[in-house]
Formats: sequence, structure tokens, C-alpha cells
Amino acid sequence: MTNINVATENELSPKGKELLEMVKKKMGKVPNMLGTMAHSPAALEVYLQFSGALSGAAINKKEQEQIALFVGTKNSCGYCVKAHTAIGKMVGLTEEQIEKSKLGEGTSPRESAILALTKEILEKQGHIGKNGVEHALASGLTKGEIFEVIAATTLNIYTNYVNHVADPVVDF
Repeated sequence: MTNINVATENELSPKGKELLEMVKKKMGKVPNMLGTMAHSPAALEVYLQFSGALSGAAINKKEQEQIALFVGTKNSCGYCVKAHTAIGKMVGLTEEQIEKSKLGEGTSPRESAILALTKEILEKQGHIGKNGVEHALASGLTKGEIFEVIAATTLNIYTNYVNHVADPVVDF
């Protein structure tokens, strides 16, 4: 049973309705996590704008899904792991990439560098220091990509926590 239900039509503000219409138009449905977030249009808008901004990132959609899989696994977010497993398949991740990503392992040097940085960010709560930055750069990531990994990690922590609190029914 969920802790906070998906917002009903009567519970939605005009802004919440507008945002969910945009989600439905783009995705073809409203995932339960987003329907739950719609209790606060501000919280939903944070997610939509943050994820929208990452669509133009140098770290590609597959890499972002790998980060999401690892963060969701580390944070024990069943909803996110199932959602990002499905999305990962849609963007072309192989079963091997999905399973390795959950463990924080890549199937290429670039994936490994991204996931190693993600792991360090999580384990050190962002305090990776000069050595962490130098390792990421030496592994082939750019300064901009380091910030994008931080952004993707943070976005996924946000959705993990939303799901821990709301506990929506998994609809992926």
C-alpha cells in the first residue's frame, strides 16, 4: 500500500493538471511517481525541469540510465530500479549493461569512469576532493561531464527519496 496516493483530479491544482498533461503528451502516460509528485506542482516542476535540462547533456541517455540504475540500487529504490531497467532497454542498454550498472560497473572504460565517479559521489556525499576530480579527468571525463554526473546522481537521489516517502505502486 502506498504512503501517498497518486493525486486525483480533485486534488490537482490547475498548474498540477497542466504539468501532468505535458507529461502524458510526452510519455503517453503519467507514471505513478509523477502523479504522486503532482500533489506539489513545484516539486513536479523541479523534476521535469531538472530532467529536461539533462536531455542536452554530454553524458548520453544510456549513461544517464546507467547512473540511475546504480543510484537506485544503492538507495534501495525498487520503483526506480524497475523504471530505469525498462527505460534503459528502451534507450538501447543491453542486459549486461543493466546488470553491471546496478553494481556500479561499466562495460567500457567510459561507462566505468562515469559509474566510478557516481559511486564516489554517493559514498563520500559529494566530498570527492582533488583526487576524485583528477581521477575522473584522467579516466577521460571532461570537467563539464563531471558536473553532469553530479547532476544526474542528484536527480536520481531526489526521485529515490520521493519514492521512499510516497511508495507508489510500480507501474513499469
